[in-house]
Amino acid sequence: MIEKKRDIRRLSQEAITEFFEAHNEQSFRAKQVYQWLWQKSASNFDEMTNLSKSTRTLLNANFNFNLLEVDLMQRSKDGTIKNAVKLHDGAFVESVLIPTEKRITACVSSQVGCSLDCTFCATASLKRMRNLGPDEIYDQVVVIHNQGKEYFGRPLTNIVFMGMGEPLLNYNNVLAAIEKITDPKGLGLSPRRITLSTIGVPKLIKKMADDGVKFNLAISLHSAIEEKRAKLMPLAHKSATLVDLRESLQYWYAKTGRGVTFEYVIWKDLNDTEQDVKALAKFCGAIPTKVNIIQYNPIDNGPYTQASQESVDMYKDILESKGIITTIRHSRGQDIDAACGQLANKVEE
Repeated sequence: MIEKKRDIRRLSQEAITEFFEAHNEQSFRAKQVYQWLWQKSASNFDEMTNLSKSTRTLLNANFNFNLLEVDLMQRSKDGTIKNAVKLHDGAFVESVLIPTEKRITACVSSQVGCSLDCTFCATASLKRMRNLGPDEIYDQVVVIHNQGKEYFGRPLTNIVFMGMGEPLLNYNNVLAAIEKITDPKGLGLSPRRITLSTIGVPKLIKKMADDGVKFNLAISLHSAIEEKRAKLMPLAHKSATLVDLRESLQYWYAKTGRGVTFEYVIWKDLNDTEQDVKALAKFCGAIPTKVNIIQYNPIDNGPYTQASQESVDMYKDILESKGIITTIRHSRGQDIDAACGQLANKVEE
């Protein structure tokens, strides 16, 4: 029986060192291979030109690369690029390049599908198939980094984990990917330029604080009134009440000294009243926060309607009167279903 090759990117530098030592190769080669994998984003062993031909042959005989490929790239009229990414096992995820005057932001996925049931999000209609590995997350980032240079003449500057899936339900792989992305021996991106967005899983928010992560935390909130959030995000409500979430964020702030961003969509006749904004302002009082008011992006057969501009302005006025930094975010990539909440793997259809 022929032994199946392993993806070399699933190995640590220490494991690669052990492999070389077991095959009577010089151990420092592991450092060279690791640099090729994570700093230079090599996609095959032949690119590793400072290794001898015999060493590359040895690696080829024992390892492979489970690479992803961009099956379909769509470009929006506003410059946004959406990638339908085909993984090594035939599954698909989507990732998005968001260009602005000063930034190239990668919006990456962490799971194939999603196990949540947020009623306003297209991804929630997809069954969660599996978690992405650290290499699959990393590869999405590299693709967008290269697209930024090719189409805009600028490299990647920021990463948001706001694509398909709930990042905290793929905790170990997401953190391993971020380690590769931020490591000077990897892509070397500052963790302060990375934002992880979550529905809010209290025990894992506390774990991140205990693990000393350096990236930014954003909470998909959308209502600070329990029964309304339960309607919008049923599983988020079942896993944690707003009281639980608030307590975990206070723990986060006590351990890290860093506040959080609340992501918030306002819908007509749902959370567009003065009572709603006052509840949000009160919830923001737990720790230093910023609020991003996000434009609602309609999904097929979705039951919700974007709130009026008057309601959005009311939110901003009241929050800012309480000293809460508030930003209104206008979506990009709507014409190619690349905006927030619209990722749904339509290429598979």
